[in-house]
Amino acid sequence: MSLVKLQKIFKLILIILIIYAIYTFVTSQDKLSQYNQEIKSYQEQIASLKEQKEQLQSTKENINSQEYIENMARENLDMYKANERVYIDISR
Repeated sequence: MSLVKLQKIFKLILIILIIYAIYTFVTSQDKLSQYNQEIKSYQEQIASLKEQKEQLQSTKENINSQEYIENMARENLDMYKANERVYIDISR
């Protein structure tokens, strides 16, 4: 083989390798972007669940307090104290 043919083959192989490297880089960037979006979504879920956990722990700590019991009786059972006046909004 002549030197010119070897140079042409080398250039062709080099071009193919460069195209493959560019293709690999572009596809990996797309996947990286998708993974970053998933990470952000999971971090938001974690923050939301941590907030919910804190609320539940707060409720757990206050569940036996007199104020909490009165609040639940008023809100869920429509119960009121003996001499308490109750006003009903008729516009609802």
